[in-house]
Amino acid sequence: MLLPTVILIPLALAWLPAALNRGFGWDPARTTAAMVAVSLALVLSRAGEVLRGATLVESWPWMPAIGLNASFRLDGFGLLFALLILVIGLLVVLYARYYLSPADSKERFYGLLLLFMGAMLGVVLSENLLLLATFWELTSISSFLLIGFWRREPDARRGARLALMITGAGGLALLAGILLLGHVVGSFELTRVLAAGELVRAHPLYGTILALVLLGAFTKSAQFPFHFWLPHAMSAPTPVSAYLHSATMVKAGVFLIARLFPVLAGTHEWFFAVAGVGLATQLFASYVALFRHDLKGLLAYSTVSHLGLITLLFGLGTPMGAIAGVFHIINHAVFKASLFMAAGIIDHETGTRDMRRLSGLARYLPWTAALATIAAGAMAGVPLLNGFLSKEMYFAETFEVEWLGGWFWLLPLAATLAGLFTVAYSTRFVHDVFFGPEPQGLPMTPHEPPRWMKVRKDWCFASTPGTERFSGTPNFGPTSKRGAIPRPASPRPRPRPTASACSHSSTARVWWLWTWRAN
Repeated sequence: MLLPTVILIPLALAWLPAALNRGFGWDPARTTAAMVAVSLALVLSRAGEVLRGATLVESWPWMPAIGLNASFRLDGFGLLFALLILVIGLLVVLYARYYLSPADSKERFYGLLLLFMGAMLGVVLSENLLLLATFWELTSISSFLLIGFWRREPDARRGARLALMITGAGGLALLAGILLLGHVVGSFELTRVLAAGELVRAHPLYGTILALVLLGAFTKSAQFPFHFWLPHAMSAPTPVSAYLHSATMVKAGVFLIARLFPVLAGTHEWFFAVAGVGLATQLFASYVALFRHDLKGLLAYSTVSHLGLITLLFGLGTPMGAIAGVFHIINHAVFKASLFMAAGIIDHETGTRDMRRLSGLARYLPWTAALATIAAGAMAGVPLLNGFLSKEMYFAETFEVEWLGGWFWLLPLAATLAGLFTVAYSTRFVHDVFFGPEPQGLPMTPHEPPRWMKVRKDWCFASTPGTERFSGTPNFGPTSKRGAIPRPASPRPRPRPTASACSHSSTARVWWLWTWRAN
């Protein structure tokens, strides 16, 4: 009963913070934090077994006639996402206590946040694919309520409706794909599905299954051409953006791609659909981010860009590409949550997010400026920070593509161009906000936020250096061994980039950045 309990604590008890506040005057933030901490403790109590290679499955019959069982699974990949959801969720809960104004309903906010957290835990811990699809739709509904939290604002209502429309439609496509996948395999249990990769790829329905599953994943992770809902969702309170749009909801799509990687990857269709969409998304969003003036708007498009990078890595269909994708999921969750929290502090202390009005804030917010610079450096891939190694792995893996034949050089070229855009908008974020002349005409005189509002952000920032020690192959399932994914014969041998070559790519980006700023 451990895995269902982890999910049910936030999901079924989402009403508890409001009830205890009304009945006993207990702070909803503290109650919510305690509930999240209990779920986190339960996950950590079984983490040792999972890290030793075990896969924990708990299952009870529910509707066996249609193949729906209450089945839950904790393996290495599920553990990673459960920890991201709970740890970053705990920090956001405490951050929101100081961000929300007295006029905001904290009872409603924390209840909705718990509801969403439980739904996300259900997605990543489900063993039964029909159960996963149920939790998937629940994340769309709860995110709709969170994005529209400030329901008196037209932008919030419009952003919430758009997010629900796009992700809800994608969820219906995903359900159809899961039904077909279960029909082909003969079961909706993930253990059997992961072991049936060759059967699925050889089946006449493979193309249809792939298209439907990817449609669900692409809409959830805001991939081109479904990216437009995410920038509109920035009308949500900043704690919602820091949680949903860095570490949880938008990661559900890439989670699904990674979870079904052993089943669906290794074909021409997979490469051109997944890698193609990922590359188009990364290039488009990183370019658009250069010209956003709203802090959260810039971070929204940068999120879309990094989700495209992760999608592209899985689309390559190589074992090391999958490892790099998982690694960047971790890195992006950490530095993007940090940057959203920094944007919230800037908005909270200055009264605006318009970068055209913000400059020279390092004089007033020195600690926030220093930590935001570190997080932006991780986003740009500066050496010694966590984004560096996963991006270097990304550049190296683009040379491993064997589906493009003589045109193999196009992918590394496009990846380098997207990397340049990333460095440019990361630098613009830091330069235009924290340096330059004194800010003029701000609604408020800026100053550092309350100490306990900074502590949550500081913890995320502290995670940005040094995580390049990450190693190991993610446990996708029984077919995740190196070489299990079929790959075509290489048309001609090509040298793999060395560490020195990867370092030169970083040097080139720094040189370009210097000349771009000098002009």
